[in-house]
Amino acid sequence: MTKRQLAVPSGSFGFVPHESTHHFVVHIPRGAAGNIDMSEHFAWDEQHGSGEVSYGSRLDGQIRVVLPRLKWDMIADPVRSHFALRLRHMGLRSGSWRAGQNLLRRELGKELVLLAWAIEDADPSFIPTAIANWSGLSPEERWWLYTQTAAATGHGIADRGRGWRKAVRYALTENPVTSRASDEAVVPAFFRLANAGPMFAHEPETMVVHEQHMPDEEHEDTTSSPD
Repeated sequence: MTKRQLAVPSGSFGFVPHESTHHFVVHIPRGAAGNIDMSEHFAWDEQHGSGEVSYGSRLDGQIRVVLPRLKWDMIADPVRSHFALRLRHMGLRSGSWRAGQNLLRRELGKELVLLAWAIEDADPSFIPTAIANWSGLSPEERWWLYTQTAAATGHGIADRGRGWRKAVRYALTENPVTSRASDEAVVPAFFRLANAGPMFAHEPETMVVHEQHMPDEEHEDTTSSPD
């Protein structure tokens, strides 16, 4: 795969560069075929926009997931509707998916990639369950799961199907969480289910809780992203 320079689209899902240059890019090819690429970016240039997508070890622009078009089409509308509601609560205009580059503010990008990780290797029949379980998590839970997974197995290609990526798929596609009590935490249950499952049988080191340090990264402002 080759690197490409990202164009700057006219709309976005809440990305405001003067608030934070940290954002995600979802590349949707024209037509009904072609994979959807999602990458994470920490820099923004007023003239050129996002930097190049990295398929190597560089963090800025790193590819996070490559999703088949069929699976993308199954999550695109539910995710757009969910993000639109969140953005309205934040006083921001809602976005819409379009061919080419789609920019997302950092917290929404993390949440989308988490869902994509859950379904990248799952049977399509499990995708409605994954959407329901993902919707049942709070934004803070999604951010936490994203951060841990990205720190351990976050490369979109090299880490596919390994460690935390397997655990995310198992937790969101095979274990319903939508019926939990409102005060019941999902993250401890995630650890319990992951430890009980087969995905870490040969990768015990991946269950270490990571603190991931990103360039110019700040903690999420939970007040800016209401449920």
